[in-house]
Amino acid sequence: MVGLRFRKSFKIAPGVRLNVSNKSTGISFGGKGLRYSLNSIGSRTSSIGIPETGLSYVSTKSGKSYKTSAYQQHQKLQTLQKQIHADQVQEQAKYEVDLYENQCELVQSIHKECDEPVDWTSIANSPPPFPLGETGPKEKEALHNYHSYKPGFFDRIFSKDEDEFSRLSEQIQLAKLEDEQDYKEWEELYNLAQNVLAGDIDTYFKVLKEMDPLGDLSEFGSGFEFSTDHPTYLEVEFDVQSKTIIPTMEKKLTKTGKLSVKQLSKTRYFDLMQDYVCSCILRIARDLFSLLPLKTVYIHAYDEQLNTETGHKERLLILSIQIDQNILVGLNFDDINCSDAMNNFPHHMKFRKFKGFESIEKIAIENEFLES
Repeated sequence: MVGLRFRKSFKIAPGVRLNVSNKSTGISFGGKGLRYSLNSIGSRTSSIGIPETGLSYVSTKSGKSYKTSAYQQHQKLQTLQKQIHADQVQEQAKYEVDLYENQCELVQSIHKECDEPVDWTSIANSPPPFPLGETGPKEKEALHNYHSYKPGFFDRIFSKDEDEFSRLSEQIQLAKLEDEQDYKEWEELYNLAQNVLAGDIDTYFKVLKEMDPLGDLSEFGSGFEFSTDHPTYLEVEFDVQSKTIIPTMEKKLTKTGKLSVKQLSKTRYFDLMQDYVCSCILRIARDLFSLLPLKTVYIHAYDEQLNTETGHKERLLILSIQIDQNILVGLNFDDINCSDAMNNFPHHMKFRKFKGFESIEKIAIENEFLES
């Protein structure tokens, strides 16, 4: 679109002209040697010239000059407000870029986080907090406080000793309840450890439900389903939900600090998606091996993709892998490329640089597990 401008000049008196444009209205007066102009936006121009010599001097001042301090302060505050707004726009642009870069880094480093291993053997060998049937340590301390209390002179005068004895007596009962709760928690954890070490599959699922090892992955919209027929392996179905986590727009700062937003290239988008899926795979395996005495984990990653033949979205298997614990522990998770790391394990994956994941068949569970 071409911008339209107009300017008209009207003579309103000898040596005086009214100038009208689409941006401002001004007035000019004077002769050939000295001329003075001012307009509605506060610009003032003085021109002095010596006729027939070609010599001249022009002075232009922008903005209106105010005499009172109130008007001067008002003008300064308006200028400050514009600067504050410009700074806020720039800070928001920087925040948007930082958020985008963090999201890209996050989806490629999920495998670096892992829960601390649970030592079920130590738990199974841990002694109870006190012998069953005996007074617990907290109740003993409360009884000691009760019997060792010696009211002072003023406590007896003002009958404060009765209130203190009553309070200490209540502390004994509360301490007894706390000891009973401590023993109950130890007993539950002890039995849980015994069952885990015995390979009780129902206990495995109880542990997964209560400890929720992959709970933080839920913020990415991921879903998990666990199954097994043998205590040495676990099978996991993992819903990727890539549309909720992989950014589609690239954000950068221009040299002037403005936000530049453009569509993420297909190769960059699919690379991030592959790294995200593979990073999640490694993280799932690490957490499960830390939580349960497993030897092998089978993980099947699913994603919702458009079937161009039917025009409908379908839940497709895009990666299926068998991860052995003894191989996984030998990886350097800080420096590996999570997508390349899949080559350490038997897996099915079809990935194209410009198309992304394609549907694959589920990897077969080894016969040793099926025959057990």
